[in-house]
Amino acid sequence: MTQILIIDDDRTIRLILTKTLTMGGYEVAVASDGEEGLTLAQQLHPKLVICDWLMPRMNGLEVCRQLKATPALATTFFILLTGQNSVEDRVEGLDAGSDDFLCKPVDMLELKARVRAGLRLHQLSYELKVQKELLEAEFAEAAEYVSSMLPKPLNDGTVMIDFRFIPSQKLGGDIFDYFWLDSDHLGMYLLDVSGHGLRAALPSVSIINILRSQKLNKVNYYQPQEVLSGLNQTFQINDGNASYFTMWYGVYNRKKHQLVYASGGHPPAILFAPEHNGEIREQRLKTKGLPIGMFPDAEYHNGVCDIQPKSNLYIFSDGIYEITKSDGTVWGIDEFIKLLNNYQQTDAPNLDLLLKEVQNLEEKPVFDDDLSVMEIKFQ
Repeated sequence: MTQILIIDDDRTIRLILTKTLTMGGYEVAVASDGEEGLTLAQQLHPKLVICDWLMPRMNGLEVCRQLKATPALATTFFILLTGQNSVEDRVEGLDAGSDDFLCKPVDMLELKARVRAGLRLHQLSYELKVQKELLEAEFAEAAEYVSSMLPKPLNDGTVMIDFRFIPSQKLGGDIFDYFWLDSDHLGMYLLDVSGHGLRAALPSVSIINILRSQKLNKVNYYQPQEVLSGLNQTFQINDGNASYFTMWYGVYNRKKHQLVYASGGHPPAILFAPEHNGEIREQRLKTKGLPIGMFPDAEYHNGVCDIQPKSNLYIFSDGIYEITKSDGTVWGIDEFIKLLNNYQQTDAPNLDLLLKEVQNLEEKPVFDDDLSVMEIKFQ
Protein backbone atom coordinates (compact mmCIF):
# COMPACT_ATOMS: atom_id res chain seq x y z
CA MET A 1 0.00 0.00 0.00
CA THR A 2 1.33 3.36 -0.98
CA GLN A 3 1.96 5.28 2.20
CA ILE A 4 1.62 8.88 0.98
CA LEU A 5 -0.03 10.56 -2.01
CA ILE A 6 0.88 14.17 -2.83
CA ILE A 7 -1.63 16.17 -4.92
CA ASP A 8 -0.44 19.62 -6.04
CA ASP A 9 -0.45 21.54 -9.31
CA ASP A 10 2.86 23.24 -8.41
CA ARG A 11 5.72 21.10 -9.74
CA THR A 12 8.27 22.64 -7.39
CA ILE A 13 6.23 21.86 -4.29
CA ARG A 14 5.66 18.29 -5.52
CA LEU A 15 9.41 17.81 -5.93
CA ILE A 16 10.28 19.30 -2.52
CA LEU A 17 7.66 17.27 -0.65
CA THR A 18 8.51 14.09 -2.53
CA LYS A 19 12.24 14.41 -1.89
CA THR A 20 11.76 15.19 1.81
CA LEU A 21 9.41 12.28 2.40
CA THR A 22 11.27 9.68 0.32
CA MET A 23 14.46 10.58 2.19
CA GLY A 24 12.49 9.88 5.35
CA GLY A 25 11.81 6.36 4.09
CA TYR A 26 8.22 6.81 2.90
CA GLU A 27 6.80 5.42 -0.34
CA VAL A 28 5.34 8.39 -2.23
CA ALA A 29 3.07 8.84 -5.27
CA VAL A 30 2.24 12.20 -6.89
CA ALA A 31 -0.58 13.79 -8.91
CA SER A 32 -0.67 17.19 -10.58
CA ASP A 33 -4.38 17.98 -10.12
CA GLY A 34 -7.41 16.96 -8.11
CA GLU A 35 -9.04 14.61 -10.61
CA GLU A 36 -5.79 12.72 -11.20
CA GLY A 37 -5.20 12.61 -7.46
CA LEU A 38 -8.62 11.17 -6.70
CA THR A 39 -8.17 8.52 -9.40
CA LEU A 40 -4.75 7.57 -7.98
CA ALA A 41 -6.17 7.44 -4.44
CA GLN A 42 -8.88 5.02 -5.56
CA GLN A 43 -6.24 2.83 -7.21
CA LEU A 44 -3.45 2.98 -4.60
CA HIS A 45 -5.39 3.36 -1.31
CA PRO A 46 -2.76 5.56 0.37
CA LYS A 47 -2.54 5.81 4.13
CA LEU A 48 -2.10 9.60 3.98
CA VAL A 49 -2.85 12.31 1.43
CA ILE A 50 -1.26 15.77 1.26
CA CYS A 51 -3.41 17.87 -1.05
CA ASP A 52 -3.22 21.50 -2.14
CA TRP A 53 -6.36 23.53 -1.48
CA LEU A 54 -6.38 25.69 -4.64
CA MET A 55 -6.02 23.70 -7.88
CA PRO A 56 -7.64 23.74 -11.33
CA ARG A 57 -10.32 21.16 -12.38
CA MET A 58 -10.97 20.00 -8.80
CA ASN A 59 -9.88 21.81 -5.65
CA GLY A 60 -8.64 20.19 -2.46
CA LEU A 61 -11.94 20.49 -0.61
CA GLU A 62 -13.78 18.53 -3.29
CA VAL A 63 -11.02 15.91 -3.41
CA CYS A 64 -11.35 15.54 0.36
CA ARG A 65 -15.15 15.24 0.27
CA GLN A 66 -15.12 12.56 -2.44
CA LEU A 67 -12.25 10.65 -0.87
CA LYS A 68 -13.87 10.55 2.58
CA ALA A 69 -17.17 9.48 1.01
CA THR A 70 -15.47 6.38 -0.45
CA PRO A 71 -15.73 3.56 2.16
CA ALA A 72 -12.39 2.01 1.19
CA LEU A 73 -10.66 5.38 1.73
CA ALA A 74 -12.58 6.63 4.77
CA THR A 75 -9.65 6.00 7.15
CA THR A 76 -7.10 7.77 4.90
CA PHE A 77 -5.55 10.68 6.80
CA PHE A 78 -6.07 13.88 4.80
CA ILE A 79 -3.83 16.98 5.14
CA LEU A 80 -4.83 20.16 3.34
CA LEU A 81 -1.91 22.26 2.07
CA THR A 82 -2.95 25.89 2.08
CA GLY A 83 -1.80 29.48 2.11
CA GLN A 84 -5.06 30.41 3.84
CA ASN A 85 -4.83 30.42 7.60
CA SER A 86 -8.04 32.05 8.84
CA VAL A 87 -10.38 30.35 11.31
CA GLU A 88 -13.16 30.35 8.70
CA ASP A 89 -10.94 28.52 6.21
CA ARG A 90 -9.99 25.87 8.76
CA VAL A 91 -13.65 25.37 9.69
CA GLU A 92 -14.51 24.93 6.02
CA GLY A 93 -11.68 22.42 5.60
CA LEU A 94 -12.71 20.44 8.69
CA ASP A 95 -16.33 20.36 7.52
CA ALA A 96 -15.14 18.90 4.22
CA GLY A 97 -13.46 16.07 6.13
CA SER A 98 -9.86 17.25 6.40
CA ASP A 99 -7.91 15.80 9.33
CA ASP A 100 -5.08 18.34 9.46
CA PHE A 101 -3.56 21.42 7.78
CA LEU A 102 -0.14 22.54 6.57
CA CYS A 103 0.43 26.21 5.78
CA LYS A 104 2.66 27.45 2.96
CA PRO A 105 5.55 27.93 2.95
CA VAL A 106 5.90 24.43 4.39
CA ASP A 107 8.35 23.89 7.21
CA MET A 108 9.97 20.50 6.59
CA LEU A 109 10.30 19.63 10.27
CA GLU A 110 6.60 20.37 10.77
CA LEU A 111 5.79 18.33 7.64
CA LYS A 112 7.60 15.27 8.99
CA ALA A 113 5.97 15.61 12.42
CA ARG A 114 2.46 15.93 10.98
CA VAL A 115 3.04 12.98 8.67
CA ARG A 116 4.22 10.81 11.55
CA ALA A 117 1.17 11.81 13.62
CA GLY A 118 -1.16 11.28 10.67
CA LEU A 119 0.16 7.80 9.95
CA ARG A 120 -0.23 6.83 13.61
CA LEU A 121 -3.84 8.01 13.59
CA HIS A 122 -4.50 6.21 10.29
CA GLN A 123 -3.19 2.98 11.79
CA LEU A 124 -5.47 3.34 14.80
CA SER A 125 -8.47 4.08 12.55
CA TYR A 126 -7.61 1.13 10.32
CA GLU A 127 -7.34 -1.23 13.29
CA LEU A 128 -10.69 0.01 14.64
CA LYS A 129 -12.26 -0.55 11.23
CA VAL A 130 -10.90 -4.11 11.09
CA GLN A 131 -12.21 -4.84 14.60
CA LYS A 132 -15.60 -3.38 13.67
CA GLU A 133 -15.77 -5.62 10.60
CA LEU A 134 -14.85 -8.67 12.70
CA LEU A 135 -17.53 -7.81 15.26
CA GLU A 136 -20.11 -7.28 12.53
CA ALA A 137 -19.24 -10.67 11.05
CA GLU A 138 -19.62 -12.30 14.47
CA PHE A 139 -22.92 -10.50 15.05
CA ALA A 140 -24.12 -11.68 11.64
CA GLU A 141 -23.27 -15.27 12.58
CA ALA A 142 -25.03 -14.86 15.93
CA ALA A 143 -28.08 -13.34 14.24
CA GLU A 144 -28.18 -16.23 11.79
CA TYR A 145 -28.04 -18.65 14.72
CA VAL A 146 -30.88 -16.88 16.53
CA SER A 147 -32.97 -16.83 13.34
CA SER A 148 -32.35 -20.55 12.88
CA MET A 149 -33.92 -21.16 16.30
CA LEU A 150 -37.22 -19.56 15.36
CA PRO A 151 -40.03 -22.01 14.55
CA LYS A 152 -41.35 -22.76 11.09
CA PRO A 153 -44.85 -21.61 10.09
CA LEU A 154 -47.47 -24.15 11.18
CA ASN A 155 -50.54 -25.48 9.39
CA ASP A 156 -51.91 -28.80 10.63
CA GLY A 157 -55.54 -28.34 9.59
CA THR A 158 -56.71 -27.11 13.01
CA VAL A 159 -54.25 -24.27 13.66
CA MET A 160 -52.29 -22.02 11.31
CA ILE A 161 -49.42 -19.91 12.67
CA ASP A 162 -47.43 -17.30 10.81
CA PHE A 163 -45.07 -14.63 12.15
CA ARG A 164 -42.77 -11.73 11.29
CA PHE A 165 -39.62 -10.65 13.13
CA ILE A 166 -37.72 -7.39 12.44
CA PRO A 167 -34.87 -6.71 14.91
CA SER A 168 -33.89 -3.08 15.43
CA GLN A 169 -30.27 -4.19 15.14
CA LYS A 170 -28.63 -7.32 13.79
CA LEU A 171 -29.52 -8.96 17.11
CA GLY A 172 -32.65 -8.36 19.12
CA GLY A 173 -34.23 -9.27 22.45
CA ASP A 174 -37.54 -10.50 21.05
CA ILE A 175 -38.06 -14.22 20.64
CA PHE A 176 -41.07 -16.51 20.25
CA ASP A 177 -41.93 -20.15 19.80
CA TYR A 178 -44.77 -22.68 19.67
CA PHE A 179 -44.68 -26.41 20.30
CA TRP A 180 -47.00 -29.33 20.94
CA LEU A 181 -47.01 -30.42 24.58
CA ASP A 182 -48.99 -33.47 23.44
CA SER A 183 -51.26 -34.27 20.50
CA ASP A 184 -53.97 -31.87 21.74
CA HIS A 185 -52.16 -29.06 23.58
CA LEU A 186 -50.23 -26.37 21.75
CA GLY A 187 -47.95 -24.08 23.78
CA MET A 188 -47.09 -20.63 22.41
CA TYR A 189 -45.26 -17.60 23.72
CA LEU A 190 -43.58 -14.34 22.81
CA LEU A 191 -41.15 -12.47 25.04
CA ASP A 192 -39.24 -9.20 24.88
CA VAL A 193 -35.94 -8.86 26.75
CA SER A 194 -35.01 -5.34 27.85
CA GLY A 195 -32.25 -3.65 25.86
CA HIS A 196 -30.85 -4.44 22.43
CA GLY A 197 -28.00 -6.31 20.81
CA LEU A 198 -26.04 -9.16 22.35
CA ARG A 199 -27.02 -8.25 25.94
CA ALA A 200 -30.67 -8.87 25.04
CA ALA A 201 -30.16 -11.74 22.60
CA LEU A 202 -28.23 -14.03 24.96
CA PRO A 203 -31.01 -14.31 27.58
CA SER A 204 -33.62 -14.86 24.87
CA VAL A 205 -31.60 -17.79 23.47
CA SER A 206 -31.28 -19.27 26.96
CA ILE A 207 -35.03 -18.99 27.53
CA ILE A 208 -36.03 -20.65 24.26
CA ASN A 209 -33.66 -23.55 25.00
CA ILE A 210 -35.01 -23.97 28.53
CA LEU A 211 -38.63 -23.96 27.38
CA ARG A 212 -38.01 -26.38 24.51
CA SER A 213 -36.23 -28.82 26.80
CA GLN A 214 -38.79 -28.23 29.60
CA LYS A 215 -36.01 -28.03 32.20
CA LEU A 216 -37.69 -25.67 34.65
CA ASN A 217 -37.93 -27.57 37.92
CA LYS A 218 -41.39 -28.46 39.28
CA VAL A 219 -43.18 -26.56 36.52
CA ASN A 220 -46.31 -27.78 34.79
CA TYR A 221 -45.95 -26.50 31.22
CA TYR A 222 -49.71 -26.81 30.72
CA GLN A 223 -50.14 -24.03 33.33
CA PRO A 224 -48.89 -20.66 32.00
CA GLN A 225 -48.76 -19.06 35.46
CA GLU A 226 -46.33 -21.78 36.60
CA VAL A 227 -44.11 -21.27 33.55
CA LEU A 228 -43.86 -17.51 34.20
CA SER A 229 -43.20 -18.09 37.90
CA GLY A 230 -40.48 -20.63 37.11
CA LEU A 231 -38.80 -18.26 34.67
CA ASN A 232 -39.05 -15.43 37.21
CA GLN A 233 -37.15 -17.49 39.75
CA THR A 234 -34.52 -18.54 37.21
CA PHE A 235 -33.83 -15.15 35.62
CA GLN A 236 -33.78 -12.74 38.58
CA ILE A 237 -31.85 -9.49 38.07
CA ASN A 238 -28.48 -9.61 39.87
CA ASP A 239 -24.88 -8.50 39.40
CA GLY A 240 -24.39 -10.98 36.58
CA ASN A 241 -27.77 -10.42 34.94
CA ALA A 242 -29.11 -6.91 34.43
CA SER A 243 -31.92 -7.86 32.04
CA TYR A 244 -35.59 -8.46 32.68
CA PHE A 245 -38.24 -9.41 30.13
CA THR A 246 -41.95 -9.27 29.45
CA MET A 247 -43.77 -12.37 28.26
CA TRP A 248 -47.11 -13.73 27.09
CA TYR A 249 -47.54 -17.53 27.30
CA GLY A 250 -50.57 -19.58 26.32
CA VAL A 251 -51.67 -23.20 25.92
CA TYR A 252 -54.42 -24.06 23.43
CA ASN A 253 -56.50 -27.21 23.92
CA ARG A 254 -57.80 -28.02 20.45
CA LYS A 255 -60.25 -30.67 21.74
CA LYS A 256 -61.98 -28.25 24.12
CA HIS A 257 -61.27 -25.20 21.90
CA GLN A 258 -59.98 -23.43 24.98
CA LEU A 259 -56.97 -21.17 25.57
CA VAL A 260 -55.28 -20.80 28.96
CA TYR A 261 -52.82 -17.89 29.17
CA ALA A 262 -50.78 -15.66 31.47
CA SER A 263 -48.70 -12.54 30.98
CA GLY A 264 -45.94 -10.72 32.80
CA GLY A 265 -45.76 -7.02 31.92
CA HIS A 266 -46.44 -7.83 28.28
CA PRO A 267 -48.91 -6.20 25.88
CA PRO A 268 -52.21 -8.09 25.66
CA ALA A 269 -52.73 -10.66 22.95
CA ILE A 270 -55.67 -9.64 20.75
CA LEU A 271 -58.32 -12.21 19.85
CA PHE A 272 -60.79 -11.60 17.02
CA ALA A 273 -63.80 -13.94 17.03
CA PRO A 274 -66.68 -13.99 14.49
CA GLU A 275 -70.19 -13.29 15.82
CA HIS A 276 -73.45 -14.79 14.53
CA ASN A 277 -74.47 -11.42 13.07
CA GLY A 278 -71.31 -11.25 10.94
CA GLU A 279 -69.56 -8.78 13.25
CA ILE A 280 -66.10 -9.45 14.67
CA ARG A 281 -65.63 -9.33 18.44
CA GLU A 282 -62.32 -8.05 19.79
CA GLN A 283 -60.95 -9.35 23.09
CA ARG A 284 -57.75 -8.31 24.87
CA LEU A 285 -56.09 -11.24 26.65
CA LYS A 286 -53.90 -10.13 29.53
CA THR A 287 -53.43 -11.07 33.18
CA LYS A 288 -51.82 -9.22 36.06
CA GLY A 289 -48.10 -9.80 36.45
CA LEU A 290 -44.85 -7.84 36.63
CA PRO A 291 -42.05 -8.21 34.06
CA ILE A 292 -40.08 -11.37 34.69
CA GLY A 293 -36.85 -11.03 36.66
CA MET A 294 -37.74 -7.87 38.59
CA PHE A 295 -38.98 -9.27 41.92
CA PRO A 296 -38.59 -12.85 43.23
CA ASP A 297 -42.01 -12.80 44.94
CA ALA A 298 -43.94 -11.63 41.85
CA GLU A 299 -47.18 -13.53 41.28
CA TYR A 300 -48.70 -14.61 37.97
CA HIS A 301 -52.25 -15.71 37.19
CA ASN A 302 -54.01 -17.70 34.51
CA GLY A 303 -56.75 -16.43 32.27
CA VAL A 304 -59.09 -18.68 30.27
CA CYS A 305 -61.13 -18.07 27.15
CA ASP A 306 -63.07 -20.20 24.68
CA ILE A 307 -61.93 -20.11 21.07
CA GLN A 308 -64.56 -19.96 18.35
CA PRO A 309 -63.78 -21.49 14.94
CA LYS A 310 -62.34 -18.96 12.45
CA SER A 311 -60.93 -16.85 15.29
CA ASN A 312 -57.59 -15.06 14.90
CA LEU A 313 -55.12 -14.39 17.72
CA TYR A 314 -52.27 -11.85 17.58
CA ILE A 315 -49.32 -11.88 19.99
CA PHE A 316 -46.76 -9.10 19.58
CA SER A 317 -44.04 -7.02 21.21
CA ASP A 318 -44.41 -3.31 21.97
CA GLY A 319 -42.01 -2.42 19.13
CA ILE A 320 -44.88 -2.83 16.68
CA TYR A 321 -46.86 0.08 18.12
CA GLU A 322 -44.44 2.32 20.08
CA ILE A 323 -43.54 4.31 16.97
CA THR A 324 -42.82 8.03 16.99
CA LYS A 325 -44.65 9.66 14.08
CA SER A 326 -43.45 12.63 12.05
CA ASP A 327 -45.40 15.04 14.28
CA GLY A 328 -43.57 13.78 17.37
CA THR A 329 -46.50 11.84 18.84
CA VAL A 330 -46.35 8.12 19.62
CA TRP A 331 -48.69 5.89 17.61
CA GLY A 332 -49.66 3.60 20.50
CA ILE A 333 -51.38 0.28 21.11
CA ASP A 334 -54.95 1.51 20.60
CA GLU A 335 -54.11 2.74 17.11
CA PHE A 336 -52.40 -0.57 16.35
CA ILE A 337 -55.47 -2.51 17.47
CA LYS A 338 -57.61 -0.34 15.19
CA LEU A 339 -55.26 -1.34 12.37
CA LEU A 340 -55.67 -5.01 13.35
CA ASN A 341 -59.45 -4.55 13.21
CA ASN A 342 -59.24 -3.10 9.71
CA TYR A 343 -56.85 -5.88 8.74
CA GLN A 344 -59.54 -8.47 9.59
CA GLN A 345 -61.76 -6.95 6.90
CA THR A 346 -59.26 -7.37 4.03
CA ASP A 347 -60.02 -9.96 1.35
CA ALA A 348 -56.68 -11.76 1.61
CA PRO A 349 -55.04 -10.75 4.90
CA ASN A 350 -51.35 -11.54 5.34
CA LEU A 351 -48.75 -10.21 7.72
CA ASP A 352 -46.77 -8.51 4.96
CA LEU A 353 -49.73 -6.17 4.36
CA LEU A 354 -49.99 -5.48 8.07
CA LEU A 355 -46.28 -4.78 8.43
CA LYS A 356 -46.31 -2.51 5.40
CA GLU A 357 -48.86 -0.28 7.14
CA VAL A 358 -46.70 -0.18 10.28
CA GLN A 359 -43.50 0.52 8.35
CA ASN A 360 -45.17 3.44 6.56
CA LEU A 361 -45.40 5.15 9.97
CA GLU A 362 -41.72 4.58 10.76
CA GLU A 363 -39.78 7.16 8.74
CA LYS A 364 -36.36 5.90 9.86
CA PRO A 365 -34.77 2.95 7.98
CA VAL A 366 -34.53 0.92 11.21
CA PHE A 367 -37.12 0.58 13.96
CA ASP A 368 -36.19 1.96 17.39
CA ASP A 369 -37.15 -1.36 18.99
CA ASP A 370 -37.40 -4.99 17.94
CA LEU A 371 -40.68 -5.84 16.23
CA SER A 372 -42.34 -9.24 16.50
CA VAL A 373 -45.85 -10.42 15.72
CA MET A 374 -47.44 -13.89 15.65
CA GLU A 375 -50.72 -14.61 13.88
CA ILE A 376 -52.60 -17.72 15.04
CA LYS A 377 -55.63 -18.74 13.01
CA PHE A 378 -57.97 -21.31 14.58
CA GLN A 379 -59.83 -23.41 12.01
